[in-house]
Amino acid sequence: MGAVFLCPKGAESSQKFFAPHRKIARFTRTGFDPIVPPKLPRRAPPSALPLCVFKLEPAVSDVTVIRSGNGLMVPVAGLTLFAVASGYLMSLLPLALPHFQLSPTLAPYLASAFYAGMLLGALGSARLVGRLGHRHAFVFFLLVLLGSVLGLLALPLAPAWLGLRLLAGMASAGVYVVVESWLLLVDDDRQRARRLGLYMASLYGGSALGQLGIGQLGTQGALPFAAILTLLALAILPPMLVRRGAPAIAVHHTLPMGALRTISRPAVIGCLVSGLVLGPLYGLMPLYIHGQPALSDHTGQLMALVILGGMLVQPVTGYLSPRMSKTLLMAALCGVGTLAVAGMLLATTLAAEAACYLLLGACAFALYPVAITQACQGQESGSIVAITELMLLCYGIGSVTGPLVAGQMVPLKEGLPLYLGTALAATCIYMLILAARNAATAGVRLDPPSGE
Repeated sequence: MGAVFLCPKGAESSQKFFAPHRKIARFTRTGFDPIVPPKLPRRAPPSALPLCVFKLEPAVSDVTVIRSGNGLMVPVAGLTLFAVASGYLMSLLPLALPHFQLSPTLAPYLASAFYAGMLLGALGSARLVGRLGHRHAFVFFLLVLLGSVLGLLALPLAPAWLGLRLLAGMASAGVYVVVESWLLLVDDDRQRARRLGLYMASLYGGSALGQLGIGQLGTQGALPFAAILTLLALAILPPMLVRRGAPAIAVHHTLPMGALRTISRPAVIGCLVSGLVLGPLYGLMPLYIHGQPALSDHTGQLMALVILGGMLVQPVTGYLSPRMSKTLLMAALCGVGTLAVAGMLLATTLAAEAACYLLLGACAFALYPVAITQACQGQESGSIVAITELMLLCYGIGSVTGPLVAGQMVPLKEGLPLYLGTALAATCIYMLILAARNAATAGVRLDPPSGE
C-alpha cells in the first residue's frame, strides 16, 4: 500500500518546507531510503502556494492504512437506553393521566403532539447534525428530551403536557436522525441492511423492555418518571465519554421536499404507513388492551410482545431485504399484519392473543427499516443524512395523522383493530400492484436497481 503526502504547491521553492539539510525517507522492502532534496530558493510568496502531492513508492505488504470509521458501540448503547426510557414513557402517559387529574381523552392528542414534534424535528435535524457533529448532536437531543420529562412532573397541566410532548418529539426525531445516519454512512448496501437490523433490534428490544416497567414500577406517582430520567441520563454517557467512532461527513447535502419525487415511491409510502400504524400502536394500544376485561391485567406484557415481535423480525428482514424485492417484502409484511389483526379479534385464549400481538408487532415495526433501506439504496454517502431526514418526515406525517384518525374510531366496537387492519390491507394491495408492475417492466429481474 502506498502513502501520499499533501503539501502546498510551491513548497519545492520554499525553505520553510524543505531546507537543504532536511531529509525525506522513502519506504522500501529493505528499510528506509533517505532522500536529500536539492537546494531551493530562500523565499516564495505564501500566497502563491497551491496544493501539490508527493507520492512515495509502494510500502511493504504489512503496512495498512487505517481509515476512520463510524463505530457501533456509542450509537447502539445510547439508543438502547433511550429506547427503554422512551418505550416506558409512551405507554405510561395515557395510563398516568388520571393520577395527574387529566382527562383520558387527552391521550390521542398527546400522541399526535409527540409525532408532530417529530415532524418538525425532522425538518431541521440534519442541519444541526451537520453543524454539531453526530456525537455532540446526540448529547444535545438527549438533554432536551430529559428536560421535557422533568417538565411533565413540574407542570401537570394539559397545555403544558401538549407542548412538552411536542418538544420531546422534536428531540426524539433528532436522536433517530443521528443514530440512523451514523449507522447508515457506509458504502455497502448489505452492510447498511445489517446495521439497520441492529439499530431496529436495539430500538425495539429497549422499547419492549421498557413496557415491563408498567408492571414492575407501576403507573402512579413520581417513581416511574424518576426511572425514566435515570435511563435518559445514562444514555447520555456513551456519546459523552467515548470521543472516537463518530462518522466524519465531508460533504453534507440538503434535499428539498421536492426530492421525495426522486426517491423510491414504495419507500416513501412504506415510511408513511409505518407512521400511520405505529403512532396508534404506541399511543392508543395500551388503552385498548386495558379496556379489554380479559386482557387488562396483561397490558404491559402484551405491549412488550408487540415490540418484541418488532425486534425478533429484524434478522429476518435484514437477510431478505438485499435478496428480494423490497416492495414485495413490504407487501408480505402488511399481508401478514392484516391476518394478525384478524386473529386478535377471533382469538379465544390468552396464548392465541399473545401470538397475534407478537405477529402484529413484527409486521408493523419491520416496515420502516425496509422502507428506509430502499430509500438509501444506490445513494451517495453525503446524501444519507438528508434522506433519513426526509424519510423521518414521512414517518412523522403518518404518526401525527394516525392517532387522530384512529382516535375517531376508538369509540366504535373494536375500532382500533379495524383501523390497523384497514391500513395494512390497503398497503398490501398497493405494494403488490407496484411489485407486479416492476416485475413486468424488468422482466425476470424481480429487484430493479432502484430497489423498487
